[in-house]
Amino acid sequence: MTAPAQTPVPAPPEHQSRRERTWIYVVSCIILLALAVWAVLAFSAVRESVRAQEKADELIAALQDAGLRTPERDQIIRVLGEDGGATCSSPNEALSRATLLALLSNGATGPGERPVIADSRAVRGQLIIIEVYCPEELEDFQQFIDDLKTDDVAGTRS
Repeated sequence: MTAPAQTPVPAPPEHQSRRERTWIYVVSCIILLALAVWAVLAFSAVRESVRAQEKADELIAALQDAGLRTPERDQIIRVLGEDGGATCSSPNEALSRATLLALLSNGATGPGERPVIADSRAVRGQLIIIEVYCPEELEDFQQFIDDLKTDDVAGTRS
């Protein structure tokens, strides 16, 4: 015995115009696209933040091994990020070197400013940052630092 054939139920009549349905589709697609873009950006931000945390941990360990003070992990992440920030943007360019040399002066301004024999720890931190974040720049920067006259002039902290 075979089952009787069922007759299809007719679709209910449409109460919206084609234009109204088009707007619903367009708005739905825009919302879906916005959510997809947000998901991609959120994923890349999380991935970058993990890399920044790993680099910050590496820098903290290197600074501690050198006997230098270590800033908080969040501070390092905010300032250096995952690529070394301004420190690695062009450490061997003339302007970057001039800025470093200006920081290694007596602190006066104008005609009273004079170069000084800086404490060796003042540049050691910079070298460690470059070593961790942009090691390809380290050799040239190390040669520049080797030409500076530094010494243990600030004494040690107890």
